[in-house]
Amino acid sequence: MKFPEPRSPRKITGLPVPAPVVAVVKTSPQTILEDVQRAMDLAGIKDALNSQSSTILKDNISWHYPFPGANTTPWQLEGTILGLQQNGFRDIVCVQNKTVVTDTFKGEDLNKYLPQFKKYQIPVLFNFHESDMQWVEYSPRSPLLVLDQIFPDGIRIPDYFFRKNILHLPTVKCHIYTTTTGAMKNAFGGLLATHRHFTHTWIHETLVDLLAIQYEIHHGVFAVMDGTTAGNGPGPRTMIPVEKNLILASADQVAIDAVAAKMMGFDPLSIKYINLAHQCGLGCGDPRDIDIRGDDVSNENWNFTVGDNLVSRAGDLFWFGILKKLQTVFFRTPLVHFFIFASECYHDYYRWPFIDRRVFKRWLHNSPWGKLFASYPQIG
Repeated sequence: MKFPEPRSPRKITGLPVPAPVVAVVKTSPQTILEDVQRAMDLAGIKDALNSQSSTILKDNISWHYPFPGANTTPWQLEGTILGLQQNGFRDIVCVQNKTVVTDTFKGEDLNKYLPQFKKYQIPVLFNFHESDMQWVEYSPRSPLLVLDQIFPDGIRIPDYFFRKNILHLPTVKCHIYTTTTGAMKNAFGGLLATHRHFTHTWIHETLVDLLAIQYEIHHGVFAVMDGTTAGNGPGPRTMIPVEKNLILASADQVAIDAVAAKMMGFDPLSIKYINLAHQCGLGCGDPRDIDIRGDDVSNENWNFTVGDNLVSRAGDLFWFGILKKLQTVFFRTPLVHFFIFASECYHDYYRWPFIDRRVFKRWLHNSPWGKLFASYPQIG
């Protein structure tokens, strides 16, 4: 494979770029559902999405195990559904995606989404089931940075996504490859199929391209981000959960990621995907130019750091380091299954039983958010 050189970022015109408004609301387990709805209203949910269109809920299952900070929380999901319904959105559906490192069905069960889907009559579709949607070739109108070079035979996205709203449900956490991960990264699983690992070397540019595509195909884009328990360290899985008691919401996917990054202790414009999206005119990545509504978080600095784990060290070699030129051999041939197996062994058979399940149990018993999680039913 000839590795693409990312094109220079450029201003993209003619896109419905949202206003740079981010709502940040301090919350508690006792008021969380009302606070999610308040954040949505402060961020302008009525104007951001088309109430006459279907609205896709795109939850975030970074790990099928219910590790605190890694995945969409049940209260984030429930509060968002209530906020949509309160504002006249009736046609709501959840779309799940398949990944090589998580089990979608296990994830929505262990993270307690299924009872919420049943309670509020939210149908669930899967972008990897042909009966639910087809992957069709799409030629973006916007100038792309890398996607058209990574997939020279055509970019394919789910046909179901066209002419619908999408509402992302990320969490506030670090990421081993992108420093932070949030609203922009949440589009990764929904819009790209299982070959999305081809993009890892150019992950920052890829996230910018995906945001441009979203503005073309969706009637509206919105995000509700959970910061009740944030993830510090080598995310999106093996992290240190930190109680922060916050909910964020915005129609500007760049701005909400920038505000979250700043609170975590990072300079948002030093994070490549935020800076590139800002330069391309896809949103606002400079916190000084963002209208933050709700509670005052101007002095928040959590001093988070990403750090490394076994997966990040291996990834650095293959995605960004001396083995980068061998990607075609390792990741575009059956050899990729070895790396998938190795990741599964590390996360599911080492980290979870010996380290992270204990972290989860301590959170479950000692944190008010863990106790709220325990109060949610497991089976619908």
